Order: sequence, then structure tokens, then C-alpha cells
Amino acid sequence: MPTTTQGYGVTCFCFLLTLPLIATPAQHPQPSQDGMTIAEATRGALLAPGDAPGRYRPLATLHTDVSMAIAGLVARVSVRQHFRNPSSAWSEAVYVFPLPDQAAVTRLRMEVGDRVIEGMVKERGEARSTYRQARAAGRRTALVEQERPNLFTTSVANIPPHGDIIVELEYVESLRYLDGRFHLRFPLVVGPRYIPGTPIRERARAVPGPAGWATATDAVPDAARISPPVIGPGQAPVNPVRIRFDLAAGLPLVRVHSPNHPVSIEHVDAGHARGELSQTTFADRDFELVWSLRADDRPRAAAFLQTTDDASYALIMVVPPNAGGDKLVPPRDLTLVLDTSGSMHGESLTQAVIAARLALDRLTPDDTFNLIRFNSRTTRLFPQARPATAAALASADGFLTGLRAQGGTEMAPALELALAPPTPSGRLRQVVFLTDGSVGNERHLFELISARIGNSRLFTVGIGSAPNAHFMRRAAHFGRGSFTFIGSETEVAEKMSTLFTMLAHPVLTDVASQWPGMTDVETWPQRIPDLYAGEPVVIAARMPNRPDSVWLTGRLGGQDWTFELPLPSSSRPGIATLWARAKLRGLMDREYGMGAEPRLRQQIVELALRHQLVSRYTSLVAVDVKTARPEHTNLRSSAIPVNLPHGWSHAHVFGALPQTASGADYHIWSGLLCLLAATLLWFPSRRRTG
Repeated sequence: MPTTTQGYGVTCFCFLLTLPLIATPAQHPQPSQDGMTIAEATRGALLAPGDAPGRYRPLATLHTDVSMAIAGLVARVSVRQHFRNPSSAWSEAVYVFPLPDQAAVTRLRMEVGDRVIEGMVKERGEARSTYRQARAAGRRTALVEQERPNLFTTSVANIPPHGDIIVELEYVESLRYLDGRFHLRFPLVVGPRYIPGTPIRERARAVPGPAGWATATDAVPDAARISPPVIGPGQAPVNPVRIRFDLAAGLPLVRVHSPNHPVSIEHVDAGHARGELSQTTFADRDFELVWSLRADDRPRAAAFLQTTDDASYALIMVVPPNAGGDKLVPPRDLTLVLDTSGSMHGESLTQAVIAARLALDRLTPDDTFNLIRFNSRTTRLFPQARPATAAALASADGFLTGLRAQGGTEMAPALELALAPPTPSGRLRQVVFLTDGSVGNERHLFELISARIGNSRLFTVGIGSAPNAHFMRRAAHFGRGSFTFIGSETEVAEKMSTLFTMLAHPVLTDVASQWPGMTDVETWPQRIPDLYAGEPVVIAARMPNRPDSVWLTGRLGGQDWTFELPLPSSSRPGIATLWARAKLRGLMDREYGMGAEPRLRQQIVELALRHQLVSRYTSLVAVDVKTARPEHTNLRSSAIPVNLPHGWSHAHVFGALPQTASGADYHIWSGLLCLLAATLLWFPSRRRTG
């Protein structure tokens, strides 16, 4: 039991906890110059501390418009972020948001009234310096930085009282084609990520930036930059989103749909459709657009070319035929790894368990298997893989039934355990990882996979409404496997069936490209991984001249395979950008083995600057030439909160006491409950010592 001193300490500690809860970011129309009291705030408002004690101010608000233009294999997307300052003070807003991990961000425009200011890509340190100088001088300015390939930060300074600033980003990406369908995925929310490692003292943080809910650690030194505040239970959702798309498939469309959102679609003609979200949507789950073509119109190959002053660039896609015949598949050694951390609570864990059971149902008595679960701890069903007998499968069913979602996402021990045993002789060893990927130490995990993969193959299954697509895609890349996403229970059977087909065996191996009569051709990826059923070969190439065709070679079902693809004569914009993005990704992959080697970093910076791309080392910055904020006027800075992803439980992610933004009413009651609990602890200890 606590002593008097301990009871007093608990009281003080709980009281201190109430301070940030009451002084949480909030929103309220037309406050007075010195802010408002909690009683004056509207229900569910988000407030930040004001200048005077007991006074609070509203934060900047945000809504987002997305416009997608899709042609063939390429999507060009505009993202317009509308920042509004509802307070009577000059404001700086910081917003952490996701984009597709394959996106090549190339343009930034800042709109102030009827004026448009174009941004420029600069080396990251130089861009930050430009932004800070403009912010201090009172000029309107915007900065876009990449934290991860799928995670960005927009900072907007000197938003006038009750004023607006619009920041527009543009990016281009190539689409994913799998199993006869095209997929475009647009992430809308940053899920809270687990931050492993030892905390770093504040003054020793390696990366400066806005304060998030997470503390920097030696494993994730930029934790504060990737952990935006999250609205709390009972708080109204933020950031309404509008999405419109124009789809020019070029071939007759059979079906266009979005599995996660209701959309209204207009078919302009057989191969052209337009659409938009059919109801108000808040940014709490990924938007996905899927379309399919008639079976006899499905592309076996596609090529796009762009000719510039200095070179020609090509984007190649070839879908290899099925291997054919009944190729003998060796017995499998299958390891299913399930994430049971707090973020998987509810629908996500249900989806993972259904997927795991479907995988177990596909095993034959000749196969062996094991199950691993992880959260803050890692456990496995059997000490070693066992044959898929009825008794072993019954044990697996009981193991899955007993799974509960709680704790952190300590992913490294689970990967080490799954990849540790040597591959059994004559067996095809496969690891299927079912997770939402909500971690901040991706770099360390990729290095671990690269070092331990051996002859195994790693397949990732992204679970839930907002999986970390960057982790899923790159983990599968380093694991020489493939990936898929499951967003709802209705998708589990279909997505897992596609994955099972991939698990059977690679369809195409030893893939290479040949360019007749051409030298100095630079292709990315430089080494094409094994391909699985339904997956295309995708290559981006840079050539000094325009070629007539490209030859692809490989091994298909144990036999030599060759395919000639003529290249078009017309030029299409965006292909050079996609090639540069593919090369950037390849150079960044080399860092996992070489570290931040100065010469490699310089290559990345030079490539990004030449093609005006945002990267880990380059950022976009826009500065208005006019001074807006009067001299000696304060500038208030705050981070815009985000929604918790759909289906996630605040209590299971953050614990019983919220650590993020919530409504004013909620915070008052949370503070009172903390004080009451502290008092109950303090008085008994006082009586015993009195």
C-alpha cells in the first residue's frame, strides 16, 4: 500500500495528467481575442491553450478535395488541402497525412485569395531554412516533407485570423494490376504507430519538428513527426473529404466499384467512367477504386513512352501466361504470423483469424505448419513445425479462438522467430504475415528481413481500414513474396484465394529485359523478383534514343519464355517521373545495406532535384513574396488532429486514459475522475500514517 508521500505523489501526478487533457486542441467559431473558457466551448470542441490562464483558442480546421485522372496504367492525382484559421490570432498549422507509397510527388501550389504561388523542390535542409525564414518574416509559406514513402507533413505558416490558405499537391503513380483487375488505393488517415526503442531525452532528439503524441527513441528518432494527435472517444470526426475520379481505361469496362466507400458512377462510354463519393466522408479509412475489363480484353501487355530533350522513358507491363500443366508442387512448410496488438482489436483481428483458418484449410497432410502470435510478446503454437494432421489442426483452431488484441506491436521478435529455422529439405518454405503494419521502425524490419530471408518467401496481408501499405509492399519485396490488402470480412475469401494461388509456386523466374540495338539503357527495378500467378512484369526504363521494341525473357514453368513488345511512337507525360521514382526507390533500398553513405545520399538528392521529386532528402516549399503578418504579432503553431482509423479502439490503442485530443466535455470528466481516484488513494494512506 502507498505511504503518505506516495499517496501525495499519486495525487500530484494524476492532477498533472488533467492539465493536458483540459488544454486539448479544439474548435469554436469566432472567439474573443484572448480566447474562451471551457464553459464557452461548444460540445465536442477541440481547444488549445490560450494566452491567458483559463482561456483557450480554436485550432485551424481542414477539409480535403481529391481529383484523380486515370489513363491506362497511370494516375495523375491532385490533393487540395483547405486550411482555415477560425481564431483571432495568426496561425501556423501542421498536418501529417498519408499518400500512396508509390506516389511521385512533383508539384506544390499555395493559393492565397486569387493569387497562386508555385513551390520548388529543394534539398530538405535548405527547404526547411527557407520556410522558417519566411515564417519569421511574416510571409505566407508552405512546406511539404516526406517522413516515410507513404507519410508526409504539410506545414502552413501565417494563416490570417479567420482566413484561408489552400495547399495543392500533385503526384503521379502507376497502377497495380493483379488477377485481372486494376487497383488504385488512396490512403486517408495515419494510424497511430507503435514506437519501439529506448526514449531519447528531449534535447537529444535527432529530428526537429512538430510535437506528436509519441516520444523519440533510438529506434525511431523521428517518432514525434509520425505521430499526429488523434481525436478522442466521443469527439466528432475531422477532415471531411471529397473524391472525384475520371477513368479512361482505353478498353471496355465490366465493373467499376469501391469496396470501402459508396460512390456514384457515370459511364461516359464503354471504356470511360466518371464518379465521386456519393456521401459526406471523413478521413478515417483508405479509399480504393477497382475496375475490371472483359476477359478477352484484359491486357497481356502494355507500354507507354515519353520522349524528352535528353532521353526516352518507357513504362512496360507484361502479364505472363499461366505456366500450364500440373507442375508438381513440393510439400510446403507454412508459418502464419498474426498481429494481436491493440490496433488489431475488433474487425481487424476477426479478418486475420478468418484468413488464417482459410490458409489452414488449404494444407495437405504432406505439408507442415506453425502459428505465431505477437503483440508486446511473441509466442508460437508448436516448438517446431508439425505435419497438418487433424490433431495439429484442431490445436491450431483452439489457438486462433483464444487470440485477443492488446499490447504493443513488437514485430521484430516475431519476424526473427518465423525466419529462424532452416528451410526443411525438399519443402517450399513460406511465411504469411497478417498485420496492419502500424509500426514506426520500418527500416530496421526491412534490414532484418533482408538478412534472414534465406530461401524462404514472405507474403504480407494488410489487415483493416488503414494498413501501412509501405511496410506491406516493401516487406514482401525484401521477402521475395507478394502482398495483398483485406479491408472487410467480405473480402477475406476472395483475397486469400488469390494469395493461395500465389503461394502454390512462382510462375515466372529469372526475368530480364533486352533492348535490341540499344546501349546505356537503365531499367528499374534492376533485378526483377519472382512473379506469381496474376502478377505482371513492370519495368521503368531510360534510353538515350527511342527504341522500337523490348524483349523480355525468363523461365515459365521450368521452360524458357520470351516475349517481344513493340513500343508506341506517341509520347505521354509522366513516364519520366515514374522512372525517376522507381530509381529513387531502388537507391533507397541500397541504404538498408550501406547505411546513409554520403555518396549514395548525393545521388538521391541530385536525381530528386533533377526530376523535381519529394524524397527523404528533398522537400517542396512555397513562399509568398508579400509580407502578411504585421511585425511584433505573435504566431500560434499547432498540429491538426487526425481521426482514429475506422474499426480501431481508442482504449486498446492508447489504454484507458486517452493520450490524444478529445472533446472539452470528455476532458473535464476525465480530469475529475483522475482527481477522485487520487483522493481515494491519498486519504487511506493518510489515516494509516496519522
